Amino acid sequence: MPADLAVIGLGPLGLPLAQAAVAAGIPTIGYRTGPEAGSLSPAELRRMLSGGFRPATNPAELGRVRTAVICAPTPRDADGGLDLSQVEAAARTLAGHLRPHTTVILESPVHPGATEDFLRPLLEETSGLRAGRDFHLAYSPSRVDPGSRAFTPANTPKVIGGLTPACTESAAAFYGRLTDKVVRARGLREAETVQLLETNFRHVNIALVNEMAVLCHDLGVDLWDVVRCAETKPFGFEAFRPGPGVGGHSVPLDRTGRSDGPLRMVELAQQVNSRMPRYVVQRAAALLNEHGKSARGARVLLLGVTYKPDLADQQNTPAREIAIRLMELGAAVSYNDPHVPSWSVLDRPVPRADSLYEAAADADLTILLQQHRTYDLQGLSVKAQLLLDTRGATPTGAAHRL
Repeated sequence: MPADLAVIGLGPLGLPLAQAAVAAGIPTIGYRTGPEAGSLSPAELRRMLSGGFRPATNPAELGRVRTAVICAPTPRDADGGLDLSQVEAAARTLAGHLRPHTTVILESPVHPGATEDFLRPLLEETSGLRAGRDFHLAYSPSRVDPGSRAFTPANTPKVIGGLTPACTESAAAFYGRLTDKVVRARGLREAETVQLLETNFRHVNIALVNEMAVLCHDLGVDLWDVVRCAETKPFGFEAFRPGPGVGGHSVPLDRTGRSDGPLRMVELAQQVNSRMPRYVVQRAAALLNEHGKSARGARVLLLGVTYKPDLADQQNTPAREIAIRLMELGAAVSYNDPHVPSWSVLDRPVPRADSLYEAAADADLTILLQQHRTYDLQGLSVKAQLLLDTRGATPTGAAHRL
């Protein structure tokens, strides 16, 4: 066989998997499902190619691997649910070339039941093969922490759930080549619901601390000091910190594919988190007003427009809505981000400030949205006329905090 593994979908889920597989010595082909793809530096691409990675454009190559992992994106659709169209396209492409004894694994975020009720019929109808008898079918929630140096595929446990016990064991054998620990779920739906719980856990806890941020500001309480003290509790507490909104590729799922209504707490968390960009702009306008300036005509500098520090990824970044709302108030918005050479909002280019200190000194208000490692926050707090820190990253007393 020319490759042991096919990764179908080379976006933020598939590309890290392909990198981990190549690093583990597994010959891998990558097949794109759409125009979106993850980013690799030239050096990273060279390492992957020399390690056995090969981009594939001919779908027939998908039929010559032992394991195929579908990592197609599932963005929100118009109704707020998950758009499975790219998963469907990937499944149909794979099914046309699926061979007996192949292990097919889905890593895309889906609602519980989708692997068996949605993916399985697509694969069986086109291939003429039967899941659990002719080929193995499993689900594994993707656990990718972009940019993390502490958590890698090798030291992050992988959850596996198969259609049958044999399917689970086949998928576990594959992931055992990549990670130190494989955790077997009872079945497909349990594994899918792990992904649901993990994603919603993050969003619900961020919503709680975002609400606390608004409350503490009204009370004149330093929330960042509250969190610092609370996280010393060795049980029953996990520290989350507020921010200008929630970005990233893992969207909260308040619908489970059932007809008996949404998950109420997750639905409420989405409402809270979606209000944070508007709250940041309200705080910005209030700060300007307190210093005798109007938002209309004010020069506002946004620092860090990506969704996560030290990455170029702008997926669902709250910076975009904040910029739009500031522009609607009549502010002149500019930005600085070492990872984003150009940035457009509403199809209009936003001026990029190359000199951070000069731009902060010239701006009526500077808003720190993302604490990239390259930012000298101590120096910034001295140079900026007025600084709003939405991440609690500046020294205490050096800026207005969210």
